[in-house]
Amino acid sequence: MDFLFSGILGLTEGLTEFIPVSSSGHLILIRKLFGIVAGPEDLAFDAVLQLAATFAVVLYFRKEISALIRTSVRWLVRAETDFSDRTLLKAIIIGTIPAVILGLLLEKYMETVFRSGAVVAWTLLIGALLMYIADRFGKQDKPLSTLRGGLIGFFQALALVPGISRSGATIAGGLLNGLSRVEATRFSFLLALPILLGSGVKKLFELGSAGFLTSFGSELFFGSLIAFVSGFFAIHFLIKYLSKHNLNLFIWYRVGLAILVFVCI
Repeated sequence: MDFLFSGILGLTEGLTEFIPVSSSGHLILIRKLFGIVAGPEDLAFDAVLQLAATFAVVLYFRKEISALIRTSVRWLVRAETDFSDRTLLKAIIIGTIPAVILGLLLEKYMETVFRSGAVVAWTLLIGALLMYIADRFGKQDKPLSTLRGGLIGFFQALALVPGISRSGATIAGGLLNGLSRVEATRFSFLLALPILLGSGVKKLFELGSAGFLTSFGSELFFGSLIAFVSGFFAIHFLIKYLSKHNLNLFIWYRVGLAILVFVCI
């Protein structure tokens, strides 16, 4: 792997991890276009790029995350906490559980069977349909609650299958549970943190144990830097865009990408 290709992967990961078009689907497609068959090291490389992009969420939502940390500490010592911060914290905790359980059960399938081109193409279409239904019929008139956070967590679990798009699924889940587009997007990013940080750190240790960091450490750092910077701008773009527009742009993009994947396979 050279710097150019790692940069392309980093840019792709950063832009598509948070925009609801499926980062895993894009990474799989790029490797197919370059004639590369993804091995275990490539999957771990992608997870570390995802970890780097996740730190863009930490930076962008640093105030909210600081408030959540303070709330956690005060909650543990049974001190008084802000209701909205406490609700957000509980929603994230409950919403993380479905993806953790399903991820442990389906891990070997996610890295083999589910990464085929045909699966990605179909899940891109399924995700587009889900986003259309949510955007068309979601009431967008309810606040976030612990229960709604848990229900949105099941949508995040669905996104373990490449092509669905974690952000697309959770934003759709938020809309179907009555959240506004901006609130659903904001919660989507914060809900992603435990899962993305956990899987990224796990894969980073796996790369280190396999000696991959010694061989491709510079390329990995470069790709991660690109993923972090592009991810930050992708977050800012999506929040601003959805404050004024619906999801149609991303829905039709997914349909076009699915057609391209079908052609490539």
